[in-house]
Amino acid sequence: MRFLFPALLSLFIFPSFLNGQGIRGKLTSNEGEVLPFASVFVRNIGDGVPANEEGYYEMRLDEGLYDVYFQFLGYKSRIETIAVKAGEWTTFDVVLEPQIYTLEQVEVKAGAEDPALTIMRKAIAKAKYHRLQLQQYEMMVYLKGTGQLTDAPFFMKKTLEKEGLNLNEAYTSESVSRIKFSLPDKIEEEVISIRTNGENQNTSPAPYIQTSFYQEKINEIISPLSRAAFQYYRFRYEGSFFDNEVMVNKIRVIPRSKGERVFDGYIYIIEDLWAIHSLDLKTSLLGFQIEAKQQYAPVAENVWMPLTHTYRFSGKFFGFAGEFKYLASTRDYQVTLNPDLAHTPTLIDEKIEEVPTQETTQAVISGMSTLEKLNSEEPKTRKEYRKLLNEYEKEMLKEQKEPEVVTERNYSIDSLAKKRDLSYWDSIRPVPLTLKEIEGYRRDDSLAVIEAAKMSDVDSVAKKAREKYKPLDFLFGDNYYFGNGVSVGFRQNLTKVSFNTVEGWKVGLGMFYRKQKDIKLADSINTIRKSFNIDPELRYGFSSKRFYGKTNIRWSVTKPISGYSYGVEGGRYIYQFNGEEPINEQVNALYSLLFRQNYMKLYEQSFARLYWAHRVDYSFTYRVNVTIADRRQLFNQSDYSWYNKPERLYSPNQPENVEAGNDSFHDHQIAKFQIGIEWRPGIKYGIRNGRKYPISERAPLIRADYIKAVPSLRTQQDFAADFDHIRLGIEHDYTFGISGKLDFNITGGIFLNANQVYFPDFQHFGGNRTIFSNFGPASNYRFMDYYKYSTSSSYVSGIFHYQFRKFLFTQLPMLRFSGVQENIFLNYLKTENSPHYVEVGYSLDNLFRLFRVEIGAGFENGNYLRGGVRFGIATFITVQ
Repeated sequence: MRFLFPALLSLFIFPSFLNGQGIRGKLTSNEGEVLPFASVFVRNIGDGVPANEEGYYEMRLDEGLYDVYFQFLGYKSRIETIAVKAGEWTTFDVVLEPQIYTLEQVEVKAGAEDPALTIMRKAIAKAKYHRLQLQQYEMMVYLKGTGQLTDAPFFMKKTLEKEGLNLNEAYTSESVSRIKFSLPDKIEEEVISIRTNGENQNTSPAPYIQTSFYQEKINEIISPLSRAAFQYYRFRYEGSFFDNEVMVNKIRVIPRSKGERVFDGYIYIIEDLWAIHSLDLKTSLLGFQIEAKQQYAPVAENVWMPLTHTYRFSGKFFGFAGEFKYLASTRDYQVTLNPDLAHTPTLIDEKIEEVPTQETTQAVISGMSTLEKLNSEEPKTRKEYRKLLNEYEKEMLKEQKEPEVVTERNYSIDSLAKKRDLSYWDSIRPVPLTLKEIEGYRRDDSLAVIEAAKMSDVDSVAKKAREKYKPLDFLFGDNYYFGNGVSVGFRQNLTKVSFNTVEGWKVGLGMFYRKQKDIKLADSINTIRKSFNIDPELRYGFSSKRFYGKTNIRWSVTKPISGYSYGVEGGRYIYQFNGEEPINEQVNALYSLLFRQNYMKLYEQSFARLYWAHRVDYSFTYRVNVTIADRRQLFNQSDYSWYNKPERLYSPNQPENVEAGNDSFHDHQIAKFQIGIEWRPGIKYGIRNGRKYPISERAPLIRADYIKAVPSLRTQQDFAADFDHIRLGIEHDYTFGISGKLDFNITGGIFLNANQVYFPDFQHFGGNRTIFSNFGPASNYRFMDYYKYSTSSSYVSGIFHYQFRKFLFTQLPMLRFSGVQENIFLNYLKTENSPHYVEVGYSLDNLFRLFRVEIGAGFENGNYLRGGVRFGIATFITVQ
């Protein structure tokens, strides 16, 4: 419980600055109010620091005179010349007055356009320019995160106190990093210093300082500078002022529909440069409130970069409430301008400004390259300039060594990062600690000493104990290591205890043997992993009085972006007719014992299977397997249930189906060959610490399978399967801005030859007759029988799920701010022998940030079949 919020409550210990020289003081308003996180920027050296939460600032400087620029959103900036003497701190308190905004000198007429619109249109047109104008830059980043738990369920408060986690006490983390950015999207981060207590190492500042509002989205929230911004925001001009020798426009950002994933607040735009001067925005995500502030400063001619970032997160989760603040201070910028974008043309808003006649002939313009057009002297309309920037970016990406790589992140920790002494922190920390933070450090220091003393006594004993077998390991699972990559162990076997009508009460035991070896490649970053696995599994039914067992022997080689595996599996075992196992065995046991409803239908198979799978890269994988099996029909062996009303009987183990006769369930043999491919066209890659990983959000998953049963390979051809089955499918999700998200899963297929198809080889569909909805928004049907429409003919299946930003109840802003979302689903199935089956439904999603509740109905040829309520996990949660 001590690390209940490990990513936010890192624990550190630091002293305040004691020695040195420079400037220090406090920033307040003319009414005496503290100005937290105000910016202090020294123009002579192009560097600065933020004030802390209590308005105190402190900056080490060499002896000399400095022009110091004091800035806080909503207040007039001040520039003061301050002398720093050798070995002395110069105290300089600053009082800032509220900013006075000058309204633009325009004639106000009925229906006249707000000046904010043309300002934002030009700023949006130049957003990509500001992302691309620096070819490279480096900076030093100081990150401080301070959080406190403000409330907890009453029954947990004493437990939290015993663990040292007290309400309304500050828990603070700090780190210092050097970050280097290079076009198109490469970030190299070296953590120079970390001060932490506990196991949390989540101290990277990159996610905070790389949150650029020039991007289309910030963590799926539409930026006010997105190309689609006018669809989601209204903008209102609230005046202008001069600051740091530039004119700044204050723009009110108003969401057209308040709620999640849109910002509300203010953005300040520099006139003519159309760059961000500062911003003060808030939003909500999954019911948590988020506030973001950034203050920019000039780091080169016409280049403004963030100097201070502050973020505040607050919210409640199952009775726990907390508030977490992050401060990122970026300084010591070293920038390299992009020479391709040296010229900035005059932008014309064609909606309200006159477009001058082009003197250059069309023939000359058409003969110019994109780069020449970008750097030509002629004024350009917004649309023309944005189009040229898009073309330039595409050409730049094509020229890369690996154009499919769209992002790269390299992260390292200095060997001394955790060993820096207090004097180092005295010299590097740009923000004075608050009294509450200092008290928190002292508390955590004492707790850390006690914890370290405990661990020194028990660590070696605990380590040895973990290596020994414990009595219940076979139920809960555990690993035992023998060195040289060899390990054996038990699977999680408690879930293999269940009940079904074929076996009665049933137990299972899964084990494994694993030997693996990692081989470093020449680049010393990537590895090849070779592994050999043996996975035996046993099960026993107390009513059927039969043992079953199978073993899978697998060899695999995993490379950075490719890999392959092959093996053999065999034995005698029980399987669901639908190999996708549409009903969980524990859920089936629950329904059988409580309601005398046995939905799981089983058959027995004695088999041997050879398989090969090859991932060529993340965009293409193929699989081949050959199976030879004898299959046997099974019957109910147990009538046991806690539901004792005589009118309800268990159904037979032979499923009901619209086209299968009794012959389809006859004992039989099969020799089957299957080849399948998975293809993600257009997949992109990222690189993290030299290792590639796929970015598949915009790449649909296309599947194709061919399955062939060959009767001539079997001895008893009268009872041998004989068919050819082709299956195609596509699965994808598409986001329409923040208006909604569509998930779909479409499958179609045909049996070219269906001379003899037994029921296990029918095409089955993911049905459901329980109150539990499956994981994944577009994975299964909600109300359809598990096997009623299974087919050996042609078929088409479609599952569609659409998530709204606002629909019915979420028209209410209060409900949207809570994180609740509304979905509708439409599912369809048609086989050659089945009626048209349609499901429609509605769901409330992200209830209590964990659950969803669905209500809907299924129809056959337009006639109502059944409906009801389903409960599931929130769709944003992915379960592998």
